Amino acid sequence: MAHFAELDENNIVTRVCVINDSFITNEHGVEDEQLGVQHFTKHHGGTWIQCSYYTWGGVNSRGKPALRKNYPGSGFSYDPVRDAFIPPKPHASWILDEETCRWETPIPKPSNLIHDWIWDESKLNWIPFYFQPE
Repeated sequence: MAHFAELDENNIVTRVCVINDSFITNEHGVEDEQLGVQHFTKHHGGTWIQCSYYTWGGVNSRGKPALRKNYPGSGFSYDPVRDAFIPPKPHASWILDEETCRWETPIPKPSNLIHDWIWDESKLNWIPFYFQPE
């Protein structure tokens, strides 16, 4: 199965759809993105681009070439210069990692294993997270 993301006029992903590989395989048995783009455009209109369910952070978990850095969801942006899907920025202080096209905190998460940590944007720092059972 192949996946295609629909983009709005600002290159924001509005939805991701699945298509059987037979629709995007050419007469030579080779996957051809343009066949998928033509199919979705004909049946749904809009702007479509292929993505990979198995790609995250520039790595394909199945050992194949990574496609467009990240598997997108609604609200992701597509950057044509980087040829990458980028998730929404979680906090104003976070920085885009150019290699993975994922957002990173401005300081690394502590490695203290006593408790978990959550990002506090107001303090621009990690704070301990304590689970409070009911």
